[in-house]
Amino acid sequence: LATDLGSDAADTPGLDAVPGDAPHDADVDPGTAGFKVRGSVGQVFVTHAEPGEALELRSAGGEVVQAGTADHLGSLVFRKVPVGSGYRVFSPSKRPETYSGPVDVTDAASSQPPQSFYSNQKVSAGYGYLTMRDGTTLAYFATLPGPEDEGPYPTVVNYSGYSAARPGNSMVSGDDQVYCEVLPVLCNAPFDPNSLLAAVSGYATVGVNLRGTGCSGGAYDYFEELQILDGYDVIEIVASQPWVKHHKVGMVGLSYPGITQLFVAKARPPSLAAISPLSVIGNTATTLVPGGILNDGFALSWIEHVYSKAAPYGQGWEQALVDAGDETCRENQYLHDQRVNNVEQAKDPANYVPEKIIPLNPSAWADRIEVPVFLAGAWQDEQTGPFFTTLLDRMTSSPSRRFLVFNGVHADGLAPQVVAEWKAFLDLYVARQVPEIGLFLPLVVPEVAKNITGVPLGLPPDRWTAFATWEDALAAWEGEPVLRVIFENGAGGDVPGAPEGRFVMDFSQWPPKETVAQRWYFRADGSLSRDAPMESDAASVFLLDPDAGDRVMTVKGTWKADATYEWKKPDAGYEVSFVSPPLEKDHVFVGTGSADLWIRTTDDDVSDCDLEVNLSEVRPDGQERYVQTGWLRASFRALAPSATALWPEPTLLLSDNEPLEPGEWTLVRVAIPGFAHPFRTGSRIRIAVDTPGDSRTEWRFDLLEFPHPVAYEVAHSAQHPSSVALPLIPEAGVPDDLPLPPCPSLRAQPCRPYVETPNVPAG
Repeated sequence: LATDLGSDAADTPGLDAVPGDAPHDADVDPGTAGFKVRGSVGQVFVTHAEPGEALELRSAGGEVVQAGTADHLGSLVFRKVPVGSGYRVFSPSKRPETYSGPVDVTDAASSQPPQSFYSNQKVSAGYGYLTMRDGTTLAYFATLPGPEDEGPYPTVVNYSGYSAARPGNSMVSGDDQVYCEVLPVLCNAPFDPNSLLAAVSGYATVGVNLRGTGCSGGAYDYFEELQILDGYDVIEIVASQPWVKHHKVGMVGLSYPGITQLFVAKARPPSLAAISPLSVIGNTATTLVPGGILNDGFALSWIEHVYSKAAPYGQGWEQALVDAGDETCRENQYLHDQRVNNVEQAKDPANYVPEKIIPLNPSAWADRIEVPVFLAGAWQDEQTGPFFTTLLDRMTSSPSRRFLVFNGVHADGLAPQVVAEWKAFLDLYVARQVPEIGLFLPLVVPEVAKNITGVPLGLPPDRWTAFATWEDALAAWEGEPVLRVIFENGAGGDVPGAPEGRFVMDFSQWPPKETVAQRWYFRADGSLSRDAPMESDAASVFLLDPDAGDRVMTVKGTWKADATYEWKKPDAGYEVSFVSPPLEKDHVFVGTGSADLWIRTTDDDVSDCDLEVNLSEVRPDGQERYVQTGWLRASFRALAPSATALWPEPTLLLSDNEPLEPGEWTLVRVAIPGFAHPFRTGSRIRIAVDTPGDSRTEWRFDLLEFPHPVAYEVAHSAQHPSSVALPLIPEAGVPDDLPLPPCPSLRAQPCRPYVETPNVPAG
């Protein structure tokens, strides 16, 4: 059936006609082609053509709009097709030409289905498929706390390109399976940890694979418009089920399924109750090209991983379902090799233009998110990175926000100190009940924590037992500060390195309104001073290390409590560093920073510079503690209108790229992303400038290359006073005179013996 929804959707009972498909009128020429064609939002899909067959998409007037060749599975996707009706796909090499029936191409607004399209679909516990507005079917796996007719149940959705829809697995074996009689989800558990934690807390869960992944239909493309529209449809289908409490659903997930929540919330599905993104990016560009330098470590490898898994049968679990007779999964594989190669897109600087970058930048449209938000992130996140903070001051339309931030690693969004608040948030905004720990969550959380960290950490005490009504509990939550900063995560419990904070501070906003920019100037003697330099001509020089970009801060057991790091110090001559005198009182920093550097290259053929700025604490005990790092390719130094004294946000746009003028001093401002760290009395602040590398466990940098050794100068003179501005909270100090945390103990903040290396004077 060349013009229908495809075999998967056509057999779904009770569905309205899918917007975008031409009506099946008896007078409409059905075509002569043997392949299938379906219209969509800005796209046309072809399947079951002959492999290698030449295909043309023609308008209703017969004009060739696009041409292409069917892949080895006989499939082709025509993308960026103008809105219109009566498109047909022709096979021009056939004699006579064969052609499909007519299909329509819509835009997002005109594709919106009626409510009955959602409510007529049935979602049951177990494995199944949801039909999207263009007829594509997405695989799902659902769990319910009990029978449907004993609901309704509070419900959460996990929407991801991982294995969200993979049929459940057993978490217990042997004699322990007796517990499944009490908690059946233990023997049929979702693969997502947040869904599991919600399930054992009495929530229904629905995990859905993005189009083009797993057993879902369609072709994968990183956060294309169709993925976002699918997310809208998923929320509306699930929320319409009779077993969903309040007919509103929340979204859960860490990392990829955390990021998808931001994009779906932007689409504003009416039945979305709240989102809870954990360990997410703030902007695709700041993770992929931090400071304008391609992150060909984790960022690129993640894109490559997702791209490879989006191939036909790429995730590995699809084949077993097909072998067992799942014809929908089999049919859905046909389009998978029409996935877009986002790896090549990421490498191409021509893609860093507003029309392509802004749709992939959640910080640019975070003000469109109109539901309550719970967000947690780690300053040293080794995967998604530290730039999530660009979201925190831009979610201005959300009626309720709660942000938990801390030093740590990617998986610390699942630490018990976060889970307790996450669960309370879901109870308040999805279940609409007084938060409660319940019977089973305290049993499961220690096992999850042990699996991640090696330590079976329990939940903190339940702080909601005194509330009698949901309204009172909700009022209490909404009366609390928006931002909670957890300090010295890893040193707050009995086991050094376990994700437990030592103390907290609460603030009404990000960045804290209490913050002031404390400026420290670079001096010729290698010191950091509150006083500007007086020398008329002074600078230090460091050599470019061409191998640094491929090196990482090595670590064993990244997420474990006993993780061991090797934090390499650059060789002499390959960095310049500046150290403050011992502090006369505690300095508590919360926010972002700006290293304002006057730099110069003296080689005529060198007109750019890759820079890294490392902030660390030199402790009285002779240890140096890592705090945070910022990066910048000097040619991407143009600042966004939102830049401040403490946040020199670069535009990262190709049109703003400006080379350095060899021999001329140029001011570049390197953004130091979010951090929170107490520098105690007697400690010293250290700033080092070197070549990007050795500063993250999974980030690598595609550095500039030159045919000869290159050196860069950093000025510290009266005319060119390089400095750093840090986010001080005045009058704040370490509570109860807590001593220095042991080395090692703080998560993702390794120590090394402090070794003073004199700077090399320029010239």
